[in-house]
Amino acid sequence: MAKKTFLITGATSGLGAGTALALAKAGHHVTVTGETWQQVREFRDVAEKAKTKLTVIKLDLLDDIDIAHAAQVDADVIVLNAGLQESGAIVDIPLERMRESFEINVFGHLQLIQAIAPRLVAQKKGMFVWLSSIAGLQPVPFLGAYSATKHAIEGIAGAMKLELAPLGIKVATIAPGVFGTGFNDTGAESMHQWHDPKTALVPVPPMGPLLAHQADPQEMIDAIVDTLTSSKPPYRTMRPEATAKAAKAAQAEQWVAKA
Repeated sequence: MAKKTFLITGATSGLGAGTALALAKAGHHVTVTGETWQQVREFRDVAEKAKTKLTVIKLDLLDDIDIAHAAQVDADVIVLNAGLQESGAIVDIPLERMRESFEINVFGHLQLIQAIAPRLVAQKKGMFVWLSSIAGLQPVPFLGAYSATKHAIEGIAGAMKLELAPLGIKVATIAPGVFGTGFNDTGAESMHQWHDPKTALVPVPPMGPLLAHQADPQEMIDAIVDTLTSSKPPYRTMRPEATAKAAKAAQAEQWVAKA
């Protein structure tokens, strides 16, 4: 298997971290980004304890200097993994929270893409991989802000695929279901910074039942690694399989559902 070079954003924890460590152990050159210096330094220690060689740099997707620095990494596969999840009803969530979600999940990554794309186009090879979600294929109530950013990513990735294929650049998407990495738990809790049940227009149900049956992350990590290292990667990778079936059914239902 030919060795590849990867840049993976927001990969100091969760699925990104597991993927980065697996790729590095397989002999690929991996550069991981963390939002804060604390995350960077802590993940360097994680990699060292795992006897895994990789590079960790700081990348806050709201920081132009950080983005310019990350764009200098010589990587052929760019994995746009960093993300923010905000919970709450759409009619109640503060717009600043919605805007921040788009700035990090979408626009920060677009700025990074536009800084890197000239190099990949010049060499006529490379791949951009967007981390989407089941929430990008079907709307999720009370995760509407997050779902909206992932729907945007689906539209952007689809357009990029068509636009960049003639130039030799591949585009793929990874759409995880609900996995037990801690990401969904913190996302569900995020609304408590602003939500007031006494004044909210829409009552928010308990998130516990949704979080009680999260899947083992290793299944998704293995699938991501397979996609990233394949010579002919699929455009969409989704796990668990039951989630993929549910997403297809939900999309079909939208064609017959009433308002």
